[in-house]
Amino acid sequence: MPVDRASPRGTASSPPANRSRRAPACRCSSAAATRLTPRSPPEARTGTLHGLNASGWAPSGLTPALLKSKGVARMPESGIHAVTVPGAVAGWEALRARLGTWPMSDLLAAAIFYADEGFPVSDVIAASWMGLTEKLAAEPDAAKTYLPDGRAPRAGELFRNPDLAGSLRLIARHGPAGFYGGRTADAIVAISREKGGTMTAADLSELEPEWVEPMSTTYRGWEVYELPPNTQGIAALMMLNLMEQFPLADYGFHGARALHVMIEAKKLAYADMLQYVGDLRFAGTPIPGMLDKAHAKERARLIDPASAARAVAPSVFDGLTTSAGGDTIYLSVIDKNGNIVSLIQSIYRGFGSAIVPPGTGFALQNRGALFTLDETHPNALAPRKRPLHTIIPAFMRKGDTRIGFGIMGAFNQAQAHAQFVANIVDYGLDIQQALEAGRFTKGTFTGADVLVEELVPQAARNELATLGHEVAAVPPRTGTFGYGQAVMSDGSGVHFGASDPRHDGAAIPEAPPVFGSLG
Repeated sequence: MPVDRASPRGTASSPPANRSRRAPACRCSSAAATRLTPRSPPEARTGTLHGLNASGWAPSGLTPALLKSKGVARMPESGIHAVTVPGAVAGWEALRARLGTWPMSDLLAAAIFYADEGFPVSDVIAASWMGLTEKLAAEPDAAKTYLPDGRAPRAGELFRNPDLAGSLRLIARHGPAGFYGGRTADAIVAISREKGGTMTAADLSELEPEWVEPMSTTYRGWEVYELPPNTQGIAALMMLNLMEQFPLADYGFHGARALHVMIEAKKLAYADMLQYVGDLRFAGTPIPGMLDKAHAKERARLIDPASAARAVAPSVFDGLTTSAGGDTIYLSVIDKNGNIVSLIQSIYRGFGSAIVPPGTGFALQNRGALFTLDETHPNALAPRKRPLHTIIPAFMRKGDTRIGFGIMGAFNQAQAHAQFVANIVDYGLDIQQALEAGRFTKGTFTGADVLVEELVPQAARNELATLGHEVAAVPPRTGTFGYGQAVMSDGSGVHFGASDPRHDGAAIPEAPPVFGSLG
């Protein structure tokens, strides 16, 4: 999660007339500020961009040899062996302790209230929930928690989760120790043991998030930042380096030539990302070479302006050889001093593993599914190793203009980030327009297939087909292309927020009231 510490400056309550599409971004409400007595931030506002990687690791007893001995030939998509140690709670505390001003009890008060009292289920969430009924019904504790009355909640119905409220209260009172120790940890270890897993109390209690230096590239004068491996963020930066070799603005917004370049850049960048990205504590991802501008210029020559590639080979760096071959939320916020947080968290597939430790109210994720059992690969499963993560918060800036953004959607994310940046830099869109614009996505890693949103003109889609792209048109405003949010602060100190209409997010001028502290 990139975190930008800005110099203090005044804020405006509304955007200027020429930017009326952007709502003022989130800031602390006056009611909350009056009630609370925040401590001083532990770190000066230095203008520095920080990165925090709170992804969890594999249990210490989980190895490729163990899975192969059980007849498992590839990492399972579901089940206990796809579960890695949850990292979000440790990440919340690391962020709060270093850069926050409120105690954990106040931060979690509203979430506890809604878990206890219930919240109305939106249309979008209800539809997704219903589609996961069979998955939840297969796990008794998941069914008990998430299928009240034996079915998924319908749109408009209140959903309550008192067990989750209890788990959050333990965190509010005891910090991470209330999750990685005590009854919550006991429940996680017990369900793992019951299902043949290897997770131990030490795997939970010894997890530590990592403060990291964000990676960056420049794109036509803008600095663009992503978190380093084990995330896929490097693919977005590589795409931008490749796209920079072509005059996309001259090709026109939603022009077929521009889309062709971006689709081909996606293929090249993802080939390298899938070949080389792994946990940097275990594997040496060649980041400097992958982000080298000269390398991008050479690699861009592989993009045929008249034909779509069906397969691309990854690059070779530093003598390395090549081998053959959602359930996410994102938020961005600006505080009254102009500090920006870009944060994303996920349990991967819908309801993760669907394994709910009894009495906790939450499902364990299945992020371990992204490991490989090929022990020669940088992303090979190993004890206490973090898998490749699809979730990536992002940040871009030029001069005094700073934008925090993210677009959910598994392996769609990096390619959507590159399109968002191009919409702003090449086509002059504001952050709301940049999110609303039609997108493409290619969820496969070979072939010429590509999904293109019908917001892209028919003529452009037809021209892509003549170039050899196997275009499938998808109705607009669906989850196929991910869901994004963004905030921006410009040189005048005005703050803006934008929310993708493909989902049920919102740009909120002020945070909702904070419910009372826990007793």
